[in-house]
Amino acid sequence: MEYLFDESGEMKIADVRTKHSWDVPPPPVPEAEIAETIDADVVIVGGGISGLATAARCTQLGLKCVVLEKFHGLVAHGAHIATIGSKLQRENGVIINKKQFARDWMRICGSRVNEDLLWLYINNSEAAFEWLLECGGDEIKAVLFGGNYRGPDFTEYAGTHFLERTENSKYKYFGAMLICEILEDVALSGGTEIIRKTRVEQLEKTDGRVTAAISKGEDGKYRRYRASRGVVLATGDIGADPEMLEAFSPLGLKPAKNGYYPPGLNTGDGHKMGYWAGGAFENAPWALSLHLIAYAYYCFFFLHVNKQGKRYMNEDTWIQAKSIRTLMQPEGGDWAYSIFDSKWYEECSKLAQYGGGQFVDSLGAVYGRPWTENNDTQKAIETYVSNGLCVRCDTIEELAEKINVPVENLVKTVGRYNELKQLGEDVDYGKRANLLTSIDKPPYYALKWGPALLNVFGGLLIDTKMRVLDKEQNPVPGLLAVGNVSGGLYGVDYPLLLSGNSHGRALTWGRAAADTLAEREA
Repeated sequence: MEYLFDESGEMKIADVRTKHSWDVPPPPVPEAEIAETIDADVVIVGGGISGLATAARCTQLGLKCVVLEKFHGLVAHGAHIATIGSKLQRENGVIINKKQFARDWMRICGSRVNEDLLWLYINNSEAAFEWLLECGGDEIKAVLFGGNYRGPDFTEYAGTHFLERTENSKYKYFGAMLICEILEDVALSGGTEIIRKTRVEQLEKTDGRVTAAISKGEDGKYRRYRASRGVVLATGDIGADPEMLEAFSPLGLKPAKNGYYPPGLNTGDGHKMGYWAGGAFENAPWALSLHLIAYAYYCFFFLHVNKQGKRYMNEDTWIQAKSIRTLMQPEGGDWAYSIFDSKWYEECSKLAQYGGGQFVDSLGAVYGRPWTENNDTQKAIETYVSNGLCVRCDTIEELAEKINVPVENLVKTVGRYNELKQLGEDVDYGKRANLLTSIDKPPYYALKWGPALLNVFGGLLIDTKMRVLDKEQNPVPGLLAVGNVSGGLYGVDYPLLLSGNSHGRALTWGRAAADTLAEREA
């Protein structure tokens, strides 16, 4: 907005919004170019976790579904799935206080959250997860994740799971891909048709209602997929569209690397089509998830230095904070180094219980096991030494030269850090005293790590029935949105209070959409 003043001095607002490529919808595909029309109860655009969850549940409710996916295979990345409550949590003595969790979520998200959606997730994620386990049956088992960060002001809840295949399982993937594989199996066995290598380009409305998706197949032909119950957008986020990032989440342009899989697939297609159909976007900036996966997959809680060899943060914090603080550094900020000495493994063995979390613990850490039995970190560090992501030297001076930072800076930084350890208090950055470690026993290590963009969490306004809303917050008839194309649940930062909550949300939203469609409420 631009602020102007009239002759009387009264302030007025002039609408000078920036023009974007999606501001004007493309012309409709001519009828003569549409090769055929296919009818279904439900048409789902996108075949990731949220889309396949919607399809699987719809088939169980007796609805005929078609899933249209532009990629040639399964679409998923990551490993974890989070819930508020599960049978496995209770077996491990984990009880999450829902009211406190809601308050913590709102705090991390700057209160920029639709609380109705938040409570939908809080109250229904357990049922969605248990449903997934039922779908997988004896072919899988769930494991409770134990790599949650345990800081004094940001503590991650132990509500994260990952799935493992049982012996002789018919499934072949792991992590998020295994989730997709299970849901795909249920959908296909229930009669759902999944059509890949086909890209939906437009939605079609009839008398104000979204009634069809117009797609272009691998053969270059257009087809109309008509939905009697509703069209569901499940197209993922905007992380591979620089124009949309600039408009809605400009911080997402700063990381040098993008960790999304498949690379470049998440171009905001559903956001744009939903907008053209009358849907409204939630307010920017949209939340994003930054993960330390650009280089080494560990950073620990040791001394962190930037490209100038200077300490720049309290290392005792969660990974989103580490990512953002690193991006703020001079000379690009796309990587930093953790500096430690030969005692590192023993120090982690003693201290990980106080300051663990991802990139201190293994991504496959099991709840309740000690750190030494929960990782292959020694092997990983040796691998990083051999491939150049970790440098090992006998002196700090040599270490500085090898990582190309000013020698005098790194020597001074390490000296100061050792002084703080001796003092027993971090008067520079406020790190917990028990996580201060000395760097005085060669050889010395410099481990390279850095942030990558993983996901952008923002999109079309929806209600608790997953119906897309217009700018007056009225439902757009016939149109639903699930997963990362939908907005309302996140704000400011991705709240890693539960690692994998986006996957838990995807399942929960897919089931909610299916219920809406089965009840003819779209």
